[in-house]
Amino acid sequence: MPNLSTFAPVALEHASRLINHGPTVLVTSRDGARRNIMAAAWSMPVEFTPPRVAIVIDKHTFTRDLINASGTFGICIPGVAAIDLTYAVGSVSGRETDKFAHFGIAAVDGPKLGLPLLETGCSAWMECRLIAEPHTEDAYDTCFAEVVAAAADPRAFRNGHWELDETNGDLHTIHHLGAGNFVRAGNSIKARPLP
Repeated sequence: MPNLSTFAPVALEHASRLINHGPTVLVTSRDGARRNIMAAAWSMPVEFTPPRVAIVIDKHTFTRDLINASGTFGICIPGVAAIDLTYAVGSVSGRETDKFAHFGIAAVDGPKLGLPLLETGCSAWMECRLIAEPHTEDAYDTCFAEVVAAAADPRAFRNGHWELDETNGDLHTIHHLGAGNFVRAGNSIKARPLP
């Protein structure tokens, strides 16, 4: 596996900022030799300290099977450069096909949990540990997790904030509208104090 070379660590107190604007994400999972990657449109931060997130993953998916077995998952935040890949991995099941091999996806091993993470075409990633909710595991599709490690491409996320502009357009996050249609986050606009 390639080393985690181009991303800079994100302080965990800033991890919620990686998804608080509602981007489409890629969820990675691994249990032993079995691994998977899928796209998810519904994710959000739910706590700052410790950093916790919620993500909707259908309880009948292969990804959910792997997450339940391992208690962990990764969240990768794709940029514009990964729109086609995001749509592709969200359109096929990993039960029959290793999507990493099928689509030629290069992954790195996460530093804390060893999860497969994407840097190429992505702006950031998080490694997450599932928070066991026994009363919801069979009833709901929402998973809650604590973020244990996070990193981002410093060209797009610096000093705890997204900095999206014309110099890093391929890293702008994407937002799924349905039927393979996406919009991208635009350039950052700084608010001015009101008198």
